[in-house]
Amino acid sequence: MKGDEDFGRDRWDELQTDDEENQAERTCEHDSETDSDNSISSPHRTYSNEDNHTTWPQSYRNSIDLLSVTPPSIPFTIVAGLTSMCKRRRSSENSNSLSKSLLSQESLDKEEVPTSTLPLKLSTTSSRFRISSFLQPPPQDSESSITQAVLNGINVLCGIGLLTTPYAIKEGGWLSLFILLLFGILSCYTGILLQKCLESSDELRTYPDIGQAAFGTGGRLTISILLYLELYAACVEYIIMMSDNLTSLFPNTFMSLGGINLDAHQIFAIMVTTIVLPTVWLRDLSLLSYLSVGGVGASILVAICLLWVGVVDKVGFHQYGIPINFSGLPFAIGIYGYSYSGHAVFPNIYCSMKHPSNFATVMIISFTFCWLIYTGVAVCGFLMFGDAIKSQYTLNMPTELRASEIALWTSVVSPMTKYALTITPVALSLEELVPSCRLGSYSLLFIIRTVLVISTLIVALTFPFFGFVMAFAGSSLAMLVAIIFPCACYLSIHRERLSKLQIGACTFTISVGVMTACVGTYSSVAKMADKFV
Repeated sequence: MKGDEDFGRDRWDELQTDDEENQAERTCEHDSETDSDNSISSPHRTYSNEDNHTTWPQSYRNSIDLLSVTPPSIPFTIVAGLTSMCKRRRSSENSNSLSKSLLSQESLDKEEVPTSTLPLKLSTTSSRFRISSFLQPPPQDSESSITQAVLNGINVLCGIGLLTTPYAIKEGGWLSLFILLLFGILSCYTGILLQKCLESSDELRTYPDIGQAAFGTGGRLTISILLYLELYAACVEYIIMMSDNLTSLFPNTFMSLGGINLDAHQIFAIMVTTIVLPTVWLRDLSLLSYLSVGGVGASILVAICLLWVGVVDKVGFHQYGIPINFSGLPFAIGIYGYSYSGHAVFPNIYCSMKHPSNFATVMIISFTFCWLIYTGVAVCGFLMFGDAIKSQYTLNMPTELRASEIALWTSVVSPMTKYALTITPVALSLEELVPSCRLGSYSLLFIIRTVLVISTLIVALTFPFFGFVMAFAGSSLAMLVAIIFPCACYLSIHRERLSKLQIGACTFTISVGVMTACVGTYSSVAKMADKFV
């Protein structure tokens, strides 16, 4: 690793290079505008002097790419690599494409969509903050097929929410499974709406880009913050999940240090944070991105272990539960909502596809698979353990059984490979806010990432309730990201081209999202507050 002095010199050289590139670009744009003024003026142009400045966050697309990969040995490729993710789009862009607004007039004329005023343009090549020094995604050699895109979609959707679906039945009753189906349908629909928003302009490639196209800079910032908060909450859940499962394996662990007594959960939370911390310092996360693709296999393996314990190990399935529990239904809504929140990565998957017109098919297949496995695990888990079911069904599995040990250790190892990839987009966004003149010190970035990881540990120790944290994140963040904002952006970008049926569908979806967000957030906060009383 370079010393701070060498690193600072390299960083300063990069910043100088950026300034030269920006100056050249501004000169080019000025010449282009002059030539254009001499020939014919464009009444739809929304470009202004503010366009010379890049909009936060610029690191989003590159960092989110690492959250969905397919193993190259298949051979599959990384979804949406920085250099070739959108080469089908880049080939159609001319040399002065950066002077266009996100919703170019050419694309609007093609789609016959009314012009949207967008104060700032997206500039990824002239950003003053170079993310390549800290984030180096593996090279992408080809565009992804439908099969690869489906695997990426499943990898994004089928995550830690799988462990909590049996607990949601306990809270909401058997009929709450209809809500799981409803959210699956609505989330799939909003994922397709994101596709339609991306198709409105060749320069839209990420979720924040869509927010900027729909609502200007405020929309971009709001959506970006929500997405980063969602990733941060996932990292908190990872720590709670790992410590809970290790506590189940080693329940009698105890330590007294300087008069402070630490129980098993606290000890293992500190231990797993210490283990994952060095991975956050890595400059090249490509190895972790390849390992994280095992998330699909890990989810399936844990589900198979549950079925094995019930059938082969003869724990058995019994009749438990009530049809519906209205008092716990809002809490179950948050858990179900969290299970389908993968919209942060969907635009990247779309841009990586060889035939992006098949994206809707990818969404339908991915959501159908996840709904089937979510429902199957929810039914089996609750029939096996009934009202004794815990927020993670792995904690109910008898530890003396081999299948249970496999499930518990899988639930520990899998989050370790995903933690750094999940927290890195948040870290990069914070590093962008640091003045450029201070980016020459690697020590500063080291401190930012360390403090960020420690903060997730503090939150996990303060709120060590896996199900409650998931319900809160699902009700507040996931509802906004996966249900409400995709519809709102779609209505804003395509507002004058939509039929009454399309407007009605979006309005209904937004209404469901707002209602469940309010009710679910209140319920999860109330239940969490009761734990401290």
